[in-house]
Amino acid sequence: MFPSTTALILVDIQNDFCPGGALAVPDGDQIIEVVNRLAPAFPFAAATRDWHPPCHVSFKQQGGPWPPHCVQGTPGAELHPDLDRSNLDLVVRKGYLLDRDTFEGLEAVSESGDSLDKILKENEVDSIYVVGLATDYCVKATVLDALKKGYRVFAVTDAMRAVNLDREDGNKALNQMAAAGAKLVTSEQVLQTATEGRISASRP
Repeated sequence: MFPSTTALILVDIQNDFCPGGALAVPDGDQIIEVVNRLAPAFPFAAATRDWHPPCHVSFKQQGGPWPPHCVQGTPGAELHPDLDRSNLDLVVRKGYLLDRDTFEGLEAVSESGDSLDKILKENEVDSIYVVGLATDYCVKATVLDALKKGYRVFAVTDAMRAVNLDREDGNKALNQMAAAGAKLVTSEQVLQTATEGRISASRP
């Protein structure tokens, strides 16, 4: 288990971003097994989700770039059913305002209206591990924003997938995260770190 100052952030692992969804990320559902293995190692895990009104500014009908997706109250907006919710402490929503889109997961808000950033800081979290969809959009935005907000950030590369409108977009996003100060890690490295922490804590 990681210390209480560490959190796992699951970005937008929703039906509409997985195969069969309205804005599917290729192989997006393949990260779920990895995420389910990671989550129990963290004392706090929060999932973000897009929660768009039906006429959201990002939709093509309103001049935006995307087809309608993650519309409030629809199955597409729900977290993927294979995601183990028993490990989630919090689900927050973003993109819920009609005229504003939000990619940054730490700007997502709880039911009480508190941002994820505020909640993490109130719980003295200073390090976050980021997983989810999609590498080249909301994951990248979340990582870069969290670095600006002062967190130590780890991007778990095998627990995310890219849209790759250009086939190198995912790699470019990872390079941008690393250049900004994020540490790129694999899920095995994360679990090994958590195990080492448990061993250290158990030593007299």
